[in-house]
Amino acid sequence: MSDLLNQQCKPCEGGVPPLTPTEVEALMAQVPAWQPLDHSAIQRTFKFKNYYETMAFVSAVAWIAHQQDHHPELEVHYSRCVVRYSTHAVGGLSQNDFICAARVDALLRPPEAQ
Repeated sequence: MSDLLNQQCKPCEGGVPPLTPTEVEALMAQVPAWQPLDHSAIQRTFKFKNYYETMAFVSAVAWIAHQQDHHPELEVHYSRCVVRYSTHAVGGLSQNDFICAARVDALLRPPEAQ
C-alpha cells in the first residue's frame, strides 16, 4: 500500500516551487487511477449508483479536506464526482495533493486491502 496514507499534509505558504515533472511522475505511480493535468493538477472521476452515494462520498472527501487542511475542487453530479487537487500556493502540485488523493482512494477500498 502507498506510504502516502501514512503522511500528513504540511502547511503551504508559497515561496516553495511546485513538484517537478519527474517528482510528479514518481508520485503518480502511487495513485495510478488519477490523471495528471499538465503537471499542475491531478484529477479522478468517481462513479456511483445514485445521488445519495455521490453525496456520501462528497461528505467523506470534505472530512479528509478538513483533517488535512488541504481542499480539492469538486464537480458534483447525480452519479459521479470529479475530484481535482492542485496547490494554489505553489502554483502547481505539492506532496499534499498526492497525500489527499491516496486518502480519497482509500475511502472506496475494502479495509483488508489497505
